[in-house]
Amino acid sequence: MDGEYDVIICGSGLKECLLFGMLVANDKKVLLIDRNEHPGGESESLALEALWQKFRPGEAPPEGYGTDRDWFVDQIPKFVVACGKTVKILLHTRVTRFLEWKSVDGTLVYQFQQGGFMSKAKMFHTVPETSAAVLKSPLMGLLEKSRAKNFYQFASNWDPTKQETWQGLDPYKNSMTQVFEKFGLQPNTIDFIGHAVAMYPTDDFLTEPYGEAMDRIKSYLHSASVYETSPLIYPIYGLSAVYEGFSRLAAECEATWLSGQAFDGFVYDADGKVTGVVSGKSIAKCRMVICDPSYTDPDKPKITSVGKVIRAICILGAPIPDTGGATSCQIIFTGKQLNRKNDVYLAMVSWGHCIACKDKYVATISTVVETDDPVAELQTVLEILGPIEHQFMTLSDIFVPLDDGTHDNVYVTSSYDSTCHFESISDDVLSIWSRMMGSELDLTITANPEELQE
Repeated sequence: MDGEYDVIICGSGLKECLLFGMLVANDKKVLLIDRNEHPGGESESLALEALWQKFRPGEAPPEGYGTDRDWFVDQIPKFVVACGKTVKILLHTRVTRFLEWKSVDGTLVYQFQQGGFMSKAKMFHTVPETSAAVLKSPLMGLLEKSRAKNFYQFASNWDPTKQETWQGLDPYKNSMTQVFEKFGLQPNTIDFIGHAVAMYPTDDFLTEPYGEAMDRIKSYLHSASVYETSPLIYPIYGLSAVYEGFSRLAAECEATWLSGQAFDGFVYDADGKVTGVVSGKSIAKCRMVICDPSYTDPDKPKITSVGKVIRAICILGAPIPDTGGATSCQIIFTGKQLNRKNDVYLAMVSWGHCIACKDKYVATISTVVETDDPVAELQTVLEILGPIEHQFMTLSDIFVPLDDGTHDNVYVTSSYDSTCHFESISDDVLSIWSRMMGSELDLTITANPEELQE
């Protein structure tokens, strides 16, 4: 471990791995250390025995669940927008050479509709991903479909560099509410577009300048047009494949990746700038440090908790009802539909992505805690999963850094939020990159299927 590095990364979660790959791709000398034997940290992917050991120590996994290595249960599953920022970052690192991807069967939203004389009640609806799909969607009435179609066409043509595509709406001044008002969209339509297409967890985006939201919508619609079946993708073998891919990248690029390494704090100079990381009797020197919240120095407060996330990992023996037998899907229960501020997310993957044994499904429910009874906040979703064979609960803090890292060169990643997609992860990673390097990462790279499966 002794030596001198441009950057030392402490932890090997999703954010730390992405930053590791970005730095290596830019010819930086990088050391990654992890106090744990297995990568991932809070987002570690667990084999069957490890899952039981963590949540039910002393118990053996049930018979009929195949072998230990049939299972790669992601504690914090995150789907990827197929042509979005995360894929562009991965392509920049060239780790995609070690990954195999498969489309997610679909994105659904919860909107309960009573059955009629000729139809049955329906809970989940496919999020329309094209103008043609809008016209067929049961989420809207006839007149609303026409208005939504016009909005989808506007979003598809919108370009932040071409003012003629703005239709008089300035993306730096006008809010998303003003955009929706221009097209006359109704509250339920605004709800699924904002939360399932733009993928915002609350309605806070409505009052912000609309440029970022439109970028998200355009990325989602473009991904759907390229991949046809779904705008979301997920690695075969889950996120464990991502960690393995970055480990292989480290070996190929002669970067240093040390697992099971003792961590004993940071070293600072007289000006308070970090100069190294201590591990036992060794000190690795560096100019900058990236770390997850668990590595911060308690004597130098760097983080604060802004809330908690509750997650329920549920093993099912059948697909989720009313999903058309999907072997993978994202279901968003918007706060509006559940009478709460934060959305509730359901990410389901299965044997179809090689993360479980044959005919087993893993559904993970997550949300930001709003009450003194977090488990009750998931109850509506738990009740519609069908029979649950096994269930595991976690409750974790949402830590965010207290500063931007530039005064001491220690850059702390935020904890994972409740969403089941990569959007906030990419935003945090790109923000840290720009603060460290003094410039933004070039994301003009294309992200088409042929590049992803190079």
